[in-house]
Amino acid sequence: MAQEQATYSHGHHSSVVKSHASRTAQDSIAFLVPHIKPTFRILDVGCGPGSITVDVAQLASEGTVLGVDAVGSVLDGARALAEERDVKNVQFQGPVDANALPFETGTFDVVFCHQVLQHVHDPVGILREMARVAKPGGFVAARESDYGSFAWYPAHAGLDKWNALYHKNAIANGAEPDAGRFLYAWARKAGFKAEGIQSTVTSWCYTGQRAAQWAEMWADRALQSNFHATAIEKSGASEQDVQDISNGWREWSTLEDLWFAVPSTEILYQKPSE
Repeated sequence: MAQEQATYSHGHHSSVVKSHASRTAQDSIAFLVPHIKPTFRILDVGCGPGSITVDVAQLASEGTVLGVDAVGSVLDGARALAEERDVKNVQFQGPVDANALPFETGTFDVVFCHQVLQHVHDPVGILREMARVAKPGGFVAARESDYGSFAWYPAHAGLDKWNALYHKNAIANGAEPDAGRFLYAWARKAGFKAEGIQSTVTSWCYTGQRAAQWAEMWADRALQSNFHATAIEKSGASEQDVQDISNGWREWSTLEDLWFAVPSTEILYQKPSE
């Protein structure tokens, strides 16, 4: 049985989980939302703190939604969120390795992942596994950012240094930081038929105070999340290098006319009917 070999580059420090918990179905999987029917059975692979999963459950109000993650502890927050919002048709299960999903073939109407494949050793194998557990005629969807395409204003050497070191960290962890540009090719290698794939690109775009908050979040993550440990232990960075990156984010947050773009590639695949 295949097992995950890559190390999750972000880790699960509270600064990371808080950022991920702010994501919604509308700002993260809008390309998939129109295809969700109220009665669907849906699987969210790598659901993390579950904010997108719970949104999806409200869209599939007469169906069922299951969120799975490789780290069971992060699901405590997901369950609490579902309870807080009184969403009854969602469950969470973990730890679950996406390389070997514990479900029968053809179980779900929709199988999706969001910002997961950039962190794994075998994205092609996971896409193939996602397609396996989708029903004939069902949908497989994924959205992945591309760190090499991130853009920001004003220019700042600290952010340049951060992006370069993030690339080193991800590669050292056995992952692909520029996953967005590979996503379509990965889907084809997984056996998805070209005529069945819709590929699009959308972007989170932060300005002003929201961009400053993004910067403060990364200033914290540079020192407190797995970014720091990986940089020192695997990527040849020094403590001063990491401190400089954190300081750079804080300096950038004080500048005028802040703008930060996070482009992501999306694929939506309808599995052939049998």
